Amino acid sequence: MDASKRLPDHSESTAAFQAEPKPGHGPVPMPRSGQRVGRIVPSRFRPAWWLPGAHLQTLWPSLVRPQARSRPPVQQRRIELADGDFIELSSGPRRGPRVLIIHGLEGDLRSHYAGSLFARLAVAGFTPVFMHLRGTGSEPNRLDRSYHSGATEDLMAVLTALAADAEGLPAAAVGFSLGGNLLLKYLGERVDPQIPQAIAISVPFVLRDAMLRLNLGLSRIYRRHLLGRLKAGYRRKFHTRAAPLAVDLDAIGDFNDFDDRITAPLHGFAGAYDYYRRCACRQFLPTIHTPTLIIQARDDPFLFPQSLPCAHELGPGITLELATHGGHVGFIAGHRPWRPLYWLEERVLAHLQAVIPGN
Repeated sequence: MDASKRLPDHSESTAAFQAEPKPGHGPVPMPRSGQRVGRIVPSRFRPAWWLPGAHLQTLWPSLVRPQARSRPPVQQRRIELADGDFIELSSGPRRGPRVLIIHGLEGDLRSHYAGSLFARLAVAGFTPVFMHLRGTGSEPNRLDRSYHSGATEDLMAVLTALAADAEGLPAAAVGFSLGGNLLLKYLGERVDPQIPQAIAISVPFVLRDAMLRLNLGLSRIYRRHLLGRLKAGYRRKFHTRAAPLAVDLDAIGDFNDFDDRITAPLHGFAGAYDYYRRCACRQFLPTIHTPTLIIQARDDPFLFPQSLPCAHELGPGITLELATHGGHVGFIAGHRPWRPLYWLEERVLAHLQAVIPGN
């Protein structure tokens, strides 16, 4: 199915976006007189001179950064869900306040951003808890459905289980990319979110925009990689049991196709557009009161600059820390190529140490 027959295409020009309302969400509510809103502040991040441009910033840590040399011992745990399925957690040694880590699309504990942060948190006196989104753990999940950008019911189930532990709820949660969208949606739709502090990184605020952006230019390399992993996961899961959908995976060429033919029907959405519209976190930002730091780059190759929220859209708990450069979950600094500085990791750790009492 040709994506252009279902959803109008966009060029990268500003004019194209000014001519059409932002997709993925309804009208953004304007603040009433005297109503408190969040703030946008410039980031102190300065990219390494030897990694200019969004794509080098994005690709370097994935292709070059070695795995954490000394990962702390990991304890595996399974959370049984009300619908008969399960979610897996990986926890580090109990050393201090727990911090929940939520990965991005097709991420896991081996992802460059996840394993390294997990290890750094443990060394710094926190107890890292890594949430494997449904179906991404050590074995396929039981149900046909999987994870998606708006599955906040799974996050709520994990938080409920953690709250019953002697250690209590996590002191903070950190979400990357899709995990950041999930985290922000949860914070905005809940009256009483069970997360005291939050950090969201490289968030695809408007899912439809992200889909369109990944169809353009060099960003297509990310689309090809991620789609390949999604298809392989689907094949692997239904290799030994009947597939619920009559779909030709080889005919799926972009995320619009995948979400229209697989994500939407497996998770109760009317189609790709319905999924993007209901699950994009941007519409939930105005009601976020939980102290939340969003770390974002204007040149993120997973979305358009025009997809970034404006200050009046931010709830009173939000600080959007905006860098001119940094790519997608990149933010590599440093003066020497042989000694890169993974600034994002340092920024997350410094923020958690500043906002979590008693650590």
